[in-house]
Amino acid sequence: MRISVPTIPIRATYPPAPYRTVQNATERVAEFLLPGNVAILTGAGVSVDSGIRAYRGHDGRYMNPNYKPIFYHQLMDESEAGYAYRQRYWLRSFLGWSMIRAAQPNPTHFGLAALQHAGVAPRLITQNVDGLHHQALNIPPGVKNQHILELHGSLHHVHCRHGHVVDRITFQRWLSEQNPEWQAFAEETERTGNKLRTNPDGDVAIEHLGTSYANFVVPQCPSCFLEGRMNSVHKPEIVFFGESIPDLVKKQSFRFVEEADRLLVVGTTLATYSAFRLLKRAVELGKPTLLLNVGPSRGDGVEQVERIDMASGLIITDVVKSVLGPKALVEPYRQMLASGVVKPPEDDTQPAEVSVAK
Repeated sequence: MRISVPTIPIRATYPPAPYRTVQNATERVAEFLLPGNVAILTGAGVSVDSGIRAYRGHDGRYMNPNYKPIFYHQLMDESEAGYAYRQRYWLRSFLGWSMIRAAQPNPTHFGLAALQHAGVAPRLITQNVDGLHHQALNIPPGVKNQHILELHGSLHHVHCRHGHVVDRITFQRWLSEQNPEWQAFAEETERTGNKLRTNPDGDVAIEHLGTSYANFVVPQCPSCFLEGRMNSVHKPEIVFFGESIPDLVKKQSFRFVEEADRLLVVGTTLATYSAFRLLKRAVELGKPTLLLNVGPSRGDGVEQVERIDMASGLIITDVVKSVLGPKALVEPYRQMLASGVVKPPEDDTQPAEVSVAK
């Protein structure tokens, strides 16, 4: 089986988006949104101001050159080799979960939430698995909502291969109880502020620590044990590389685009085809499509797509104020547009020195 990680050209193949000032970009995005009934598609760039690092930098390159994702068939393999893959995945995810759980919505999340609440953009599709769009609308992460479609799933639930589901906080407790040395390491890094590089899927980079995954214990499923079998194959409710998006999710994503009059794409390179095909579908249907993103993307070669090369956080609050007009001054919009953290990830190109369990 050969499965490749989706990429975009390292160097932009197409001419860059026309230069725009912040004011001009604000006016154009507001103008695009004003007719209403807009579908929004978001990616990892939307959560950067919340402290969750995007996979790719401004030039489209992976910012962690050692990034090697675990594929679906590897995670679900019941052999000894599969258990080793799960040790690697769950150790890194165990260490990264606190960062994801602690993350708070930023102004882009709240701005888009205000557009949803006002009915300007009633449907939102996100590739992100962090639950921050839900939080901005005061919906608990992991709770299904008919107006927010998590295209690639959510980190907030875990299920075993036999379908038993637990919330992530419970599963994190299981991991902690089975791995006290790694719990102590996590507490030490939190205490000292030596945070690890966290990817959008909650995975952390620990290659520089020179550690082994061999001593990490992946817990057995208690429900399976009560049913008379041993099973340590657990998977977060996210779509892995090499795994197909559930058919119902795929159909709903197309329906969101088809029921809208236009599509706004925010903070994504569209490297995964599950997202890119939604842009293609909007174009096929003749719907105006605007891409707001920093750097090159897979959508650059689609002639009908209007592009603005700018971070959404620079303009989104003023965009929404312009679209909502006087309504922006009353609740809940006033509070929404005054909310949001702005804590982008620190430059960690030189990893901090930390001790590690062996």
